[in-house]
Amino acid sequence: MSLSLSKLNALSQTDATSEFLTCCTSSQWAQTLADARPFADTEALLNASDTAWQQAQTDEANLIEAFDGHPQIGNVDSLKEKYRNTQGSAAHEQSGANDAEDAVLEALAQGNQDYLDKFGFIFIVFATGKSAQQMLDLLQARLPNDRDTELLNAAAEQNKITRLRLQKLLGEA
Repeated sequence: MSLSLSKLNALSQTDATSEFLTCCTSSQWAQTLADARPFADTEALLNASDTAWQQAQTDEANLIEAFDGHPQIGNVDSLKEKYRNTQGSAAHEQSGANDAEDAVLEALAQGNQDYLDKFGFIFIVFATGKSAQQMLDLLQARLPNDRDTELLNAAAEQNKITRLRLQKLLGEA
């Protein structure tokens, strides 16, 4: 269900924070964004989101909290059973995996487990428009990185995802 910007601006602090948490599960980001209302237009909302995310990512705990709100890309059961029928803000974000061969899905599952074991958080990628093979290629390219580099990479990908989800929240994507 989408909200108009005027309705979003008029929500209580608690309700606005709750709506923002559907876009990104960092409580600091959601509270900061709720505090920044009212927004004049979507661009103002997206700019405020970028600023709030820059602030939130100075603390690793906020990053991990946001990352924990994502499904594990490449979890074969999750992709086959859940995401083919996902509704809401995550709908179609991993749709490129829907038609993937089982071998690619299994490689994604293994790669993501390797990533989780190495970095301590799941692989975050802006998956919209990417095939399962493209996601696998990105995962394999990022796996050799160090943890600090991957925190930055994942934070940048998180911001792309959040921006899209905010646009969906407003019925604009």
